Amino acid sequence: MSLQTVNALWAALPRPRFDDNNKLHLPGYQAHESKAIVARLVSDDLDAWSVAASRVGYCSNPVHLVGASTTIDTTTGEVISSYTSADEPLGSTVVRCGNRRESACPSCSRLYAADMFQLIRAGVRGGKTVPTEVADNPLVFATLTAPSMGPVHGTRDNGRRCRPHTTGQPRCQHGRSTTCMAAHADGDEQLGQPLCRDCYDYASHVVWQWWAPELWRRFTITLRRTLAHHLGIPATRLHEAVTVQYAKVAEYQRRGLVHFHALIRLDGPRDVEGGFAPAPRQVTPTILARLVRDAVSLVRFTAPPVHDDDVPRVLAFGSQVDARPVTTARRTDDPGTALSPEQVAGYLAKYATKAAADTTDHTNPHLRRIQHTADTLGRRVEDDWVTTGRQGPLAALPYGLLGKWAHELGFRGHFATKSRRYSITLGQLRRARRRAQQLVADANRRGEAIDLASMEAQLLAVDDDHTTTLVIGSWTYTHTGWDTPGDVALAKAAAAAAREHDQERAAQRNARNQQGEVT
Repeated sequence: MSLQTVNALWAALPRPRFDDNNKLHLPGYQAHESKAIVARLVSDDLDAWSVAASRVGYCSNPVHLVGASTTIDTTTGEVISSYTSADEPLGSTVVRCGNRRESACPSCSRLYAADMFQLIRAGVRGGKTVPTEVADNPLVFATLTAPSMGPVHGTRDNGRRCRPHTTGQPRCQHGRSTTCMAAHADGDEQLGQPLCRDCYDYASHVVWQWWAPELWRRFTITLRRTLAHHLGIPATRLHEAVTVQYAKVAEYQRRGLVHFHALIRLDGPRDVEGGFAPAPRQVTPTILARLVRDAVSLVRFTAPPVHDDDVPRVLAFGSQVDARPVTTARRTDDPGTALSPEQVAGYLAKYATKAAADTTDHTNPHLRRIQHTADTLGRRVEDDWVTTGRQGPLAALPYGLLGKWAHELGFRGHFATKSRRYSITLGQLRRARRRAQQLVADANRRGEAIDLASMEAQLLAVDDDHTTTLVIGSWTYTHTGWDTPGDVALAKAAAAAAREHDQERAAQRNARNQQGEVT
């Protein structure tokens, strides 16, 4: 057991204290967690656990595998390297869980957010194999909201009261007030809660959420048609003049409905080699923002009834639509209506790591009822499918899998998507990171230094389909997660400490850059 390892992990934990029974207690942790943490810190295999945990970035719920692999040069048949999990500190190969949700795994979520930031930023300013000329193309940051399913408690600008006025009766049909004179602060448990849960349209809430991905798809189609009309060309020939590229993430509101936040960029003709061609001058960022708003207002979708006793619904986005140009170093847009690329990329990366798990608190009655409604509707669909003897698989029905998405409040879409040519892909970034880690490991074994910064373009551009090596392996899954609650707590604490350290370094770096600009 290394004293250095103990000190490093201990520093990530809150300052301990002794309770009334003279037992060591760590603030913020339950008694059994504190006991398990201390047991790990004094265990004989602490160093082995620390090495394994650090290799996966202190992932909260890693996957354990056993097996071996051999890397062969396909051109010569030579065995380049071999690997076996038996050589690992814990006797198994530990890999990240890869969960993007901050509530599930802070470490993997942080890595996902970093990758998303790089992906999004590359589509704004260039870099990561994307040409810097992309910064000259019109770019808009848009937020597409959900419609109202009933009045809910919320915050207002400048600390104003929640709902001081009403356009109808002072009380609803259930006898509850239709106004709220409170000025809610952040963290208020009432935020997002309906003024009357019996008036709130939970069924329509779930149906809208279910079809939200379809509304986004129709928006992209409508935007292209709106662009074609503005340019005076047939929609079928739009690709000869412009292409629409985007990166989009979904964020849950307090009321349990998703917003779509998107960066929408206009490029030139699709058939230009490499993509990212200059956009036509007829569409400025300001005009693109207006066309985005116009397209959102035109989107409609008639959702089929959930069951035989239900009714069809005409779905649309909410009336609150925000679309404004994004400025870069090359732009001169109105600074009062623009956002910086780093700010927008940071927003979208943060939203991409939020999850329904963050809004499905079992103590929240509104969210519990949304889940219950989605589950009930899903069971009704399944029962009708069984009792009526309908042909085909359940998944083929419009709402066949609704019950399976109740934990996501009915939202079945991806939380982060992008168009094909917006920028690089997450797969490219992850493959480049694996290659870089392997190069560093090989260089360390040889005692050599390596400059990864100069190799970035090469690492990102390598195509796995054209590599000259073949990896042959046999692997078996053993289990998921750490052995004790103390291990999980230590991993999360170490990941949090690493995040704070990186944030401090980033703040210092930004301060030095700003000081350099001033001088």
